[in-house]
Formats: sequence, C-alpha cells, structure tokens
Amino acid sequence: MKIIFTGGGSGGHLYPIIAVIRELKKSCPGKELSIIYIGPKDSISDAALMAEDIKIKHVLSGKIRRYFSLAAFFQNIIDLFIMIPLGICQSFIYIFVLNPDLIYSKCGYGSYPITISAWVLGVPIFLQESDVSPGLASRKVAGKVLEIFSSFPKTEFFNQNKLIMTGNPIRDTVLSGSREEAKKTFNLSGGRPVIFIMGGSLGAQRINDKLLDALPFLLDTYEIIHLTGKRNFKDVVKEAKAVVKKNEAFYHPVAYFDEKTIAQAYAVSDLIVSRAGSGSIFEIAANKKPSVIIPLPEAAQNHQAKNALLYAQGGAALIIEENNFTTNFFQAKIKDLFENPGKMKAMSEAAGRFAKPKAAKIIAEYIKSYLTKP
Repeated sequence: MKIIFTGGGSGGHLYPIIAVIRELKKSCPGKELSIIYIGPKDSISDAALMAEDIKIKHVLSGKIRRYFSLAAFFQNIIDLFIMIPLGICQSFIYIFVLNPDLIYSKCGYGSYPITISAWVLGVPIFLQESDVSPGLASRKVAGKVLEIFSSFPKTEFFNQNKLIMTGNPIRDTVLSGSREEAKKTFNLSGGRPVIFIMGGSLGAQRINDKLLDALPFLLDTYEIIHLTGKRNFKDVVKEAKAVVKKNEAFYHPVAYFDEKTIAQAYAVSDLIVSRAGSGSIFEIAANKKPSVIIPLPEAAQNHQAKNALLYAQGGAALIIEENNFTTNFFQAKIKDLFENPGKMKAMSEAAGRFAKPKAAKIIAEYIKSYLTKP
C-alpha cells in the first residue's frame, strides 16, 4: 500500500496526520506500507515528519488573503498565477511517478496543489476536516474526494452523504502524562490548583498580555503553567518578573512543548485556558479537563468560535469571547469555577463524553479496509 499524505503545514494540520500515520504503521507492520508526505517546505513540519521516518517531497503553494492591503493584493496575484500553478505541476509529476493507491489530505492551502493533481490523475482522495466551518481549500476540493472524515457532527458546506464523523485525530502520547511526573517536570509545589494556559502552537500574544495583567491575582491562589510560544517567550518572562515578585515559584512559563511534555501539562492541570483550534479542543477533551476557551476572532470563517460553541454546548467548557476578555472578567470566572467543584467535575465529565480518543485508529482502519478490499 502506498499512501501520500498532504496538509497545510501548521501544527493543527500536521499532528492529526502523524496520529493517523502511527496507527497505520501499527495495523500494517513490515514493508507492505509505503508513506510519503507532499507539502510546502516547513522546517517544523519537516523535523516532525523525519522523526517518524516519513519520506518528504516539497512543492510550491500559495494562499488567497481575504483582507485588503496593497501588499496582500500583489502577493495574491503572485500566489494565484505563479505559485499555485507551479505547485500543481510539481504535484502532478510526483503523483504520476509515485503512483500512490490513495491520497490522504488534511487540507489547508498547502495541500491544494496535491489534491487537485490527484483528482486529475484519478487517484482516490480522502479528506480530513478538523473544523465546524471548513476553509476555502477544503470547500474547493470537497466535491472531488471519496470520503470526508469530520471532527464535528455539524460540519458546514459539505455533502452530508460523504461525511464520516470520527473526531479529530490526536496522538495517543498526549494522553500518557502522569501527575507525579509532571510535578518533577515543571518543579511544581504540589499544594495549589494548577492552571495550564496555552495559545496554540505559536502562542497567542493577546492571551499572554491578559495573563500578565492577571498574574498578581492568580498567583496568590493558583500555580500556572504557561505555554507562551517561542517568539513571545523572552518578552513574557521579562514582563512577568516585574509582577510576580514573591510568587515567582508558582509561575512556570515554557516556550514550546514536545508531545511528551504537553502530556504532563495536561495530566497535572486542574483547568486549561486555550484558543479554540480543533486540535487543542480534542486533546483537552480526551484528557477530560475542564476548560476556558477563548476563540481567535480573526480565524477564517469564524471557525474557532463555531468549534467552541459546539464543544461548550455539552457543558465541557466556558467560552469567553475576546471582546469580553478583560482582566477583571477573566479573574472572576476563574475564581467562580474553582469555588464550584461540582461544576468543574461536570465539565470534566462532559469533556469525556465529547472526546474521540480513537479517531486516528478508526481512520487508519477505514483506510486499510478500503485499500485491501477485494
């Protein structure tokens, strides 16, 4: 079996692909499985894929910016008439030569040239969509694919007859954390409730800023693990030192987590504060943690707000819209949650009901069944 995987290049696209690849390797041991990844060049994605021993091919790609500026206008012209057509030509050659049995697309703009080329060449395509409201690339290719693995039960725009609701694939390692090990990893005191605050794979500047304002209040009662993002780490640490003072031992900023370390953060946390990317939501749910979700308002198709709304409907999370995300409001909500342990327990149980920890395994088995059927 030869399968080409493709995606958009960010962690939100890459980690579900890795989760499915790992499950495929478990179910297809030996040399009968050949996996190649084709997508735009990205150093973080390349490093993660090489660690999985995956062959990588790079193609050019481009995206359409749906905001107005002179720079965006000219970049759109270049991407639309040069980068994307060249990427399609490169993809066509790769797919023709490699002759795969199947294309698995996590979609995103980086996957578009590969998916279109595969359709032209008649290669079967499976699409995996993480969000309630799919992006432009997903909508453009949806009519050309055999099946669509959806993360949420009410995915917009798609032909419902093509949807297979699996949940968003997560790496099983993020469920392997230990509270005791986490206390050593982060040098925690062990005597306070732990709040884990993260803003996505690159961090979130506005979440960082509000947290810094709230730190004097929070650190009087709670212990904080803070995923700042690499580009924000030095500034956040510098600003935090000016406000944490006597409670510095209870504040633990981290620039970046590998999957084993984030598993420890999930395991030890009593509450998680996060953006509403599908990957984060499904990892939080699988770890059965109550959460405060702050959707990114600039997200395309407002997909983060829609993700958060569907997740919170079952009681698993509290949503704070960013225009309401003031320091005092945030502090009051955190205080209220910890003063109501029954509510926190109900949120944890609701998260567990929403979780789909076997999504990657289900998708892998579906792919294997399709490729091995008589």
